[in-house]
Amino acid sequence: MHKRRSIWVAMVAGETSGDRLGAGLIEAIKATAPDSRFVGVGGPQMAAAGCELLFDMERISVIGLDGLFAKLPGILNIKRALFKRFTAARPDIFVGIDAPDFNIALARKLRRRNITCVQYVSPTVWAWRGYRIHKIRRSVDHMLTLFPFEANYYRRHQVPVTCVGHPLADEISTPRRAPARRRLQLGDGLLIALLPGSRRSEIKRLGRIFIDAARRILAHHPQARFVLPFASRATADEFHKLNDDLSALPLHTIAGNARLALEACDVAVLASGTAALEAALLQRPHIVVYKLAALSYWLMRRLRHVEHYSMPNQLLPAPLVPELIQRRATAEHIAREVAQLLQDAPHRAHLVRQFADLHKQLKRDANRRAGDAVLKLAGRESGSGRGVSGAGV
Repeated sequence: MHKRRSIWVAMVAGETSGDRLGAGLIEAIKATAPDSRFVGVGGPQMAAAGCELLFDMERISVIGLDGLFAKLPGILNIKRALFKRFTAARPDIFVGIDAPDFNIALARKLRRRNITCVQYVSPTVWAWRGYRIHKIRRSVDHMLTLFPFEANYYRRHQVPVTCVGHPLADEISTPRRAPARRRLQLGDGLLIALLPGSRRSEIKRLGRIFIDAARRILAHHPQARFVLPFASRATADEFHKLNDDLSALPLHTIAGNARLALEACDVAVLASGTAALEAALLQRPHIVVYKLAALSYWLMRRLRHVEHYSMPNQLLPAPLVPELIQRRATAEHIAREVAQLLQDAPHRAHLVRQFADLHKQLKRDANRRAGDAVLKLAGRESGSGRGVSGAGV
């Protein structure tokens, strides 16, 4: 393969899914421009791929208003430090990965200093706070989206865009339940995966609810067992603080390996987010649960434009995934939805077929597409950075 001249990429990711995307992007760029340099904010996966971390992503990670006020001074200090560092050192390109409230604001300031800016992962501007599209158009040179419908939205609003597909669809092959269970040292029988979130704030709101739901499920399905993967030591510690006595529950906890837990399970109960898409791509029936701080939820309700919260429901021809949001996010409701899924074999089979079709739509070699787009925008193909535009596919 032809090797391109190396580039220097400034990057910011703000959560686990963004860390994964960032690592894939780094590896794709290095495959064709091996001496490229990557500096910014991320997590362990980006660091392992070769990014020099100036700050850990946990320091800028918030959901809605949860923990925002406590973290805000530190977040603003980090944003100022990055702006000073990047404008002084002049990277070839800035790539903001998800974390839109942080990255779009930083990109707007960097773009004014003639630094080419890319946003990788569309803000949910199509779902709520639609007025943000005007700020996005002023702030980024190019948008890289994961889903085709998002690219269509940006084209309508005259924002240069490329749909790269979703890396998860490239990574995930035909799911194999039995080998996954062997790797987890779990045998046959009903297995339910519990994924209450990758952030401590999510664990605080959902951890106890998920365990109470497991107890209710166990009362009606005594043969059931549960597997719960923790995204980090911090989330594991938070979970155990909320749930002191778990000895009576057939619960197998693991560090990381959420995908393996989903592949091994029959049904999953999970927090809204990337895990829902992962469960769909693994063809696993699941239930989406979410709670926010009251003010965050009130604002979202007033500003949203869509009826459904989980990405599979946005992508499927008709919404099929149960959603238990805010007041409906209770142990009783979770147990009831799990029971209905377990009782309705034809519906589970229909879900599996729909999820398989969705997988085919999203499998596009996303890392390579994203890497090629960044190299092109950085001027390593076309000869200049700013001004590269056009609607990619």
